[in-house]
Amino acid sequence: MDLNTLTAISPIDGRYRNKVSDLANYFSEYGLIRYRVLVEIEYFIALCEIPLPQLKEVDAAIFPELRKIYEAFTIEHAAQIKEIEKTTNHDIKAVEYFIKQRFDELGLQDVKEFVHFGLTSQDINNTSIPLLFKEAIEHSILPLWNELRDRLEELANSWTEVPMLARTHGQPASPTRLGKELMVFVDRLDQQLKLLQSLKHAAKFGGATGNFNAHKVAYPEVQWVSFANIFVDSLGLQRSQITTQIEHYDHLAAWLDNFKRLNTILLDLDRDVWQYISMNYFTQKIKAGEVGSSAMPHKVNPIDFENSEGNLGIANAIFTHLSEKLPISRLQRDLTDSTVLRNLGTPVGHTLIAIKATLKGLGKLQLNQAAINADLEANWAVVAEAIQTILRREGYPKPYEALKALTRTNEKITSESIKVFVEQLDVSEAIKSELREVSPFSYTGV
Repeated sequence: MDLNTLTAISPIDGRYRNKVSDLANYFSEYGLIRYRVLVEIEYFIALCEIPLPQLKEVDAAIFPELRKIYEAFTIEHAAQIKEIEKTTNHDIKAVEYFIKQRFDELGLQDVKEFVHFGLTSQDINNTSIPLLFKEAIEHSILPLWNELRDRLEELANSWTEVPMLARTHGQPASPTRLGKELMVFVDRLDQQLKLLQSLKHAAKFGGATGNFNAHKVAYPEVQWVSFANIFVDSLGLQRSQITTQIEHYDHLAAWLDNFKRLNTILLDLDRDVWQYISMNYFTQKIKAGEVGSSAMPHKVNPIDFENSEGNLGIANAIFTHLSEKLPISRLQRDLTDSTVLRNLGTPVGHTLIAIKATLKGLGKLQLNQAAINADLEANWAVVAEAIQTILRREGYPKPYEALKALTRTNEKITSESIKVFVEQLDVSEAIKSELREVSPFSYTGV
């Protein structure tokens, strides 16, 4: 059976492919191979720029042609490397042989043995993967998080003066404003997005066991640590200084944990908005031709927020496994990181699907002011806090107890019963006038 969006096992590459297709440039097999080629080429150029004695005659004019090997890299080129891998049974060696073939075509046969010189596979993988991850974040992931953040702020500003009954423990509580409640999520996202800016993209580059053994034995006079630091920095990464054969992934784990926190914030938002829809605070715009239920024609389900929540759960489960597993490796290395890292794009894909679903859902929301006002009107008991606080200020005896006795009767608390209570208080007319101004619609704080 041929692979297409209908036969794909993962919904990321099937049902939701059109929502995450740009991630293929980074997290697909093609994307990984392309970044490996990039690192190998840039490493060879860096060796020429030392220069190593055997590379002194390499003319810098050839560098643009070398860079075209990865800049013009195609699916067909990736397929050639996969074909070589059938013989080598080693993915990095296949990349090396592919580049050497290109060197032959460019007349660089005499220096092609300096492709992958002194390196182990993980020098390439543990530089390629943080590089592709960094660029995926910059080009695909952060822009979408920022779009969501900005959309929430727009809604918060447009609804900033809308009073709304709050609920703590699911029970009516001191009124709030709808705009402020959305700004809670904006502020939470801002804090986590700010924290992201402090995280580093770390790469391992140091030979078979991290000691530059092969490099030093061949060229003991070269300052290989400084060379590697400069090389990795030129790629926009930070080199981990003391490693085994592989990157220790502590920085990558921090990124994954941070994305998990962002996802948890979004999941919290999804559930709150879902609840507001169920309370009829929001209605949803209807699109012609769409069906809410196969059996109940009247239904308009909050499917976008449900879709987002489901995808966030999958994403966070995988982020958790990656961040817990990757920093652990037996002795100088085992292979478990390799197969696990191939799933790096999966939670990212589910996250992007979730963000896009939430954005779609937010775009359908219509404020139902009448339902919000009706809920406030039905819960005058929430102004008891305001009244007893003013009475405390005035030194009134046992104000909390007085309001508790009022609000815990079996009779419904209404504007009228509050009015009667205020008029019976032994306080000045000025205080009564102040208390009369308090209502569920005005008691919304700052």
